[in-house]
Amino acid sequence: MNEVDVAATGLAAGVGIYWLISIIFYVYFAFGLQTIAKKTNAENVWFAWIPILNLILFLNIAEKPLWWIALILLTPASPVMAIIALAALLKKRNYPAWWWLLFVLLAPISFIFWGLVAWKDRDEEVPVAAE
Repeated sequence: MNEVDVAATGLAAGVGIYWLISIIFYVYFAFGLQTIAKKTNAENVWFAWIPILNLILFLNIAEKPLWWIALILLTPASPVMAIIALAALLKKRNYPAWWWLLFVLLAPISFIFWGLVAWKDRDEEVPVAAE
């Protein structure tokens, strides 16, 4: 093999690994969204697997209007709108709304927080009365 063949093989392997990791994360986040949708009694939980429809499902869970799709996809305000919707989704799952900070500030490991929101059952904590 000459240098060009070696470089091309390395590039192809790198692209393949990138796509494999991307698919794994897409499946993880879609499965998490589907689980959150089931736990919040949302309709059409299968929307979690289809691009754009998963955004509709996300906004439905967060109880935000569907016209927010345009704000999230087409405007410079999209990060703000996405954070507002995420905070609303977190509140629906009984997590503090400020957890959106964890998703933003610790973005490389945000999949851990997504897993907690999706699969950890969190009930409202009831304070114990003093006797």
